[in-house]
Amino acid sequence: MGHISLQIKLPTNYSEDCMRESIAKKIGSHDFSFRIEKKSLDARKKNAAFWLISLLVISDKLKSGKYKSPQPLEIPFKKRNKKVIVVGSGPAGFFSAYILQLAGFKVKIIERGSDVGRRSNAIRLLDKNGEFSAGNNYAFGEGGAGTFSDGKLTSRSKHISAERQFILNEYVKAGAPEEILYMAYPHVGTDNLKVVVVNLRKRFLENGGEFYFDTKLEDIVSQGGRLSKLICNTGEMEADHIILATGHSAYDTYRMLINRGVRFKTKNFAIGHRIEHEQKLINLGQWGVEKLEGVKAAEYRLSSKTKSGLPVYTFCMCPGGKVVPSAAYEHKSIVNGMSYYKRNGLYSNAGCVVGVHPDMLTGHKCSPLEILDWMDKLEESFFKFEDSYVVPANRAKDYMRQKASLSLPASSYPLGLRQAALYNMVPGFVSETLIEGLKDFSRKLKGFEQGTLMGLESKTSSPIQLVRNKDGKAEGFENLFFVGEGSGYTGGIISSAADGVKCAMALSSK
Repeated sequence: MGHISLQIKLPTNYSEDCMRESIAKKIGSHDFSFRIEKKSLDARKKNAAFWLISLLVISDKLKSGKYKSPQPLEIPFKKRNKKVIVVGSGPAGFFSAYILQLAGFKVKIIERGSDVGRRSNAIRLLDKNGEFSAGNNYAFGEGGAGTFSDGKLTSRSKHISAERQFILNEYVKAGAPEEILYMAYPHVGTDNLKVVVVNLRKRFLENGGEFYFDTKLEDIVSQGGRLSKLICNTGEMEADHIILATGHSAYDTYRMLINRGVRFKTKNFAIGHRIEHEQKLINLGQWGVEKLEGVKAAEYRLSSKTKSGLPVYTFCMCPGGKVVPSAAYEHKSIVNGMSYYKRNGLYSNAGCVVGVHPDMLTGHKCSPLEILDWMDKLEESFFKFEDSYVVPANRAKDYMRQKASLSLPASSYPLGLRQAALYNMVPGFVSETLIEGLKDFSRKLKGFEQGTLMGLESKTSSPIQLVRNKDGKAEGFENLFFVGEGSGYTGGIISSAADGVKCAMALSSK
């Protein structure tokens, strides 16, 4: 039995019979099996888009060609008496806990929010009437912020191939579509993620893990650089190792850690707004047609170099998705995007942001605590706009002229838009830089200026970063680790989960 790697081009609406016939022509035989290794859409020529598909073809008619099998993640199991508490159930938290469990540790996950069922109910009330829940919202609850998102599984992180493959395989076992194993830009969708995180939790529990919801970390006790105790709203907990995976929205946790001597530093991040378009307009701009059979919805990734040197870029683009109120705390207002697996909504949205450093926002060299306070005030100002989760909005073409819009189009945002001079609600250099980027984006993607800018996008990443070693251990502590987006080193589901895996693998090897 031999095998070869092939690459074929197929129309967007191809059938499996069409694929098999294309393979047969390439190898001169109909007697074969195959596996898709990678699938990406080539839409550089409008009205002539096609799928570019890489395959591993196996047949006794073939001589084996070159094929490098991916190296699996080798988890070192042994019987251990060590206990680990993981704080946070997002991708970084869950996968660090799961790896440690498979390596023989006794592992407990604590989560400040509730299970997906209760969390979904709370979010339904938030979307319907603005009823905010401190523990269950778009930031906190089972699965972390990623559970109620587009569920993108791409990552620009290097040297995580084994970790990425392990994570994707576990997602598929837990109910994610198998295509995430080979799509160039895979995504799961909120509807699938709500099933996946529950199945992952069930597997963790079946393997002997412990999972505590509605359990919020409030303080830590340390002595001589070693954490001895966690103080939670439900009582005290002890473990040999503590892994924090709280996410980048947990400002209360940041403040507590800083006040307890955990070292952080400021770093670059981004702020701006969400921009929303009708999905058919984006399809037309990217494909030349309003609908492309065999493809869900067109995406875009835009960036611009500005005169000031500050980057402007789109972030977390959600095709066929909706804009949602994603504040982590009451009386603050920020927005984010989400979508379902089919991506069949009427609108698309993306963060449209400017890369900044905290010192630029405060006007002086600031401390981690100062930038957290500054961000709080900015998010509070957007809530005070209407004393509700109604968000200020501007048509993009008006924003570029620094004019308030006389009217606003329909939107996916559930709690309403209100006309505003949105460009005046962020620092002047931010809106001026954003305007320059918007003009460039409008040249690159036809119709982009027809979008609606809305609300505040301020959680692309954390403005602060833990001082830690490569294994995630906090400087000055023997047994405290911090992984995922909250650490300030990762962004997105895969890179965060991989950060958790790497930390757990390092701990398991000792």
